[in-house]
Amino acid sequence: MSYVIEGKTGSWEIVVGLEVHAQVVSNSKLFSGASTTFGAEPNSQVSLVDAAFPGMLPVINKECVAQAVRTGLGLNARINLESRFDRKNYFYADLPQGYQISQFAHPIVGEGTIEIELANGETRKIGITRLHMEQDAGKLIHDQDPTKSMVDLNRAGVALMEIVSEPDIREPEEAGAYLRKLRQILRYLGTCDGNMEEGSMRADVNVSVRKAGEPFRTRCEIKNVNSIRFVMQAIEVEAARQVEIWENGGEVDQETRLFDAARGETRTMRSKEDAHDYRYFPDPDLLPLVIEQEWVDALKAALPELPDAKRARFQSEYGIPFYDAGVLVAEQAVADFYETVAKGRDGKLAVSWVTGDLFAALNRTGKTIETSPVNAEALGQMLDLIADGTINGKIAKEVFEDMVETGEGPEAIVEKKGLRQVTDTGVIDAAIESVMTKHADKVAEYRSGKDKLFGFFVGQVMKETKGKANPALVNGALKSKLDA
Repeated sequence: MSYVIEGKTGSWEIVVGLEVHAQVVSNSKLFSGASTTFGAEPNSQVSLVDAAFPGMLPVINKECVAQAVRTGLGLNARINLESRFDRKNYFYADLPQGYQISQFAHPIVGEGTIEIELANGETRKIGITRLHMEQDAGKLIHDQDPTKSMVDLNRAGVALMEIVSEPDIREPEEAGAYLRKLRQILRYLGTCDGNMEEGSMRADVNVSVRKAGEPFRTRCEIKNVNSIRFVMQAIEVEAARQVEIWENGGEVDQETRLFDAARGETRTMRSKEDAHDYRYFPDPDLLPLVIEQEWVDALKAALPELPDAKRARFQSEYGIPFYDAGVLVAEQAVADFYETVAKGRDGKLAVSWVTGDLFAALNRTGKTIETSPVNAEALGQMLDLIADGTINGKIAKEVFEDMVETGEGPEAIVEKKGLRQVTDTGVIDAAIESVMTKHADKVAEYRSGKDKLFGFFVGQVMKETKGKANPALVNGALKSKLDA
């Protein structure tokens, strides 16, 4: 059963479409040479074009176009070889031109799809309507002066991709899964860093409700939501608000709203404009954007392996389960780390160490995979020591903890601390004899039919050898001596 809201008049379903604004990774802005580096001093990265000085003409940044095409290819979308820039006219203090250069009727990317996975393991396809390029606006700052608002134009003119979904989303969890998957794809492609905290990815959330089988009812748009969790919360509270209005005989007004996370509510921002309110017309300073199929094909050939393909390959190449492969490919850096560890080794053992001991160590030390105290090569070397019998699994845990603490390599730690696994059968036999002598009563019990005591003897022998004995050799020798 899909997500429903139970009202006084029956069940309601939600209908959601998302418009995601993703800041393009590029060194300079969409139509000027000004830098796009985040965190610079206010108004230190503003060209005459960005400030809209008279007579300044925009010049398209080819790399921004390439990034939009790469994104479209990653979304399995149609690339339009001819697109057009339009002026979207509105006045606001952070928009020096008095209009935004966008793409209205002729976007660079057409229909595509994203496959999402839900917590219960189900997969769903969400349609992409379009991806178009546009300029970002500047930023108003309201906390620097008690009576004035400040404007920072560093962001003005930065290239954005607006990625618009079909209204295919039917529950908050699906919206969260869609945004996580989209961000994952953008990061793999290197076209947007997906950092919602810095505002380089933000979502406008279109929400409506309806009874099953009904056509779409009036929607409201919740602007500039900057976290996946807030998007999911905003959908819940806005849908509940609309159900209450409809059930009380009212009409939902089409409008733009803001989500207040602290109060858990949405509130009116402004009445919703339609396209004609913006008086779109083709930008007279820019020719239609025409790209060659050969160029698109070259960009496609150079695309990195994307998450779904990498997940399938990890399963087949390394023999690991679907779930584990999904955990690994969630972040490209983790996938790359794992592959370095697993290459030419036991893939299942590698995934156990990466998602178990390594993740626990990173969590404990507050580090990321990029700043991990144990690099992939060193972890791989430790797995080699397990494979060739130099150390056993128990000793490996101790070696790994030392690697985390000191940053030393596994071989150096094994030698320095004398942790090499005991494979000398003479030493193991002597340890077994010592244990059997000390616990003669338990030997008698075992031989009288208490087979469960075998584990006790294994533990005692490992204790006698300080955990260094080869467990397989211990098991074999112990069984033959006890059964003698």
